[in-house]
Amino acid sequence: MKIVITDNLKLAEDQIGRLKSLGEIDFLQGEGRSKEERLRKLSEADIICAESVPIADIIYDLKNKFISLPFVGVGWLDLKKLAHNNVKVANAPGCNKSAVAEWIVGMMIILSRKLLKYINIEEVGEKDVLEHMPGLAGKKVVILGKGNVGIRVGKICEVFDMEVSYFKRGGDLINLIKQADFVVNCLANNPETKNLLDKKFFESLKEGAFFVSITDTDIYNVDALIGAIDSGRLKGAAIDPAGVGIFNTKNDIYSKLRQSPKIIVTPHIAFHTDMTCRTANDIMIDNVEAWIKKKPINLVN
Repeated sequence: MKIVITDNLKLAEDQIGRLKSLGEIDFLQGEGRSKEERLRKLSEADIICAESVPIADIIYDLKNKFISLPFVGVGWLDLKKLAHNNVKVANAPGCNKSAVAEWIVGMMIILSRKLLKYINIEEVGEKDVLEHMPGLAGKKVVILGKGNVGIRVGKICEVFDMEVSYFKRGGDLINLIKQADFVVNCLANNPETKNLLDKKFFESLKEGAFFVSITDTDIYNVDALIGAIDSGRLKGAAIDPAGVGIFNTKNDIYSKLRQSPKIIVTPHIAFHTDMTCRTANDIMIDNVEAWIKKKPINLVN
């Protein structure tokens, strides 16, 4: 087996050793390479281990390949085109659950305790002392999606003595969220969830609620979210918009969200920790081992 690995995966020495034990490995030094050069290199492989950027513009030119991805989101892939070219893809479900759950719960605390206002404050007035300060304990949180991230967030919230509910496929979304103090969006991006969180959704939220989201912006209406903030229905929001691209601060949606003083927005970095990188690469290699043994796991097509 010839395994080609893109050079931006930050593999540990033991992980490289695992891959060497599975076949002949080669690294694609992608920076500065033309599309033609990258395509030629990857066409020689039986198995490809890659991030999305080095292969996004050539993946549909490949045929008869197995591609293992060290991340979760695959909404950008046209699975029908891949199937037509006999290209099988596996992802790394759950690799980011710890990091993303940390981000979500951290943002819930920052929003509810108004920490951005009080950290390094120079002077505290009487109104500040008397200000209503909601904590997490005793509050109701509805988690949209009961996957790896949603379950982890729910467990942490239970430790904080919160009342946890989940929205799952086929549930009554509007009735479920009406009394929620926090709504956390962990939904996967698919045809069923696209535009699910629309104007009606945001208008149905409990007045004074908080909204936290780490999913693709295709799932929720950004203008409706901002409208709910401006009207006072939402007290605040924290958004890590997966649809804008990692560390992309120039995206129009990101820029629009930044304009609201009651919205905390980060450039799709909720997943970004050392643990995620390590776990994602381990799962990516697990996928390769399973494929070679003809017992594939984590296939998305």
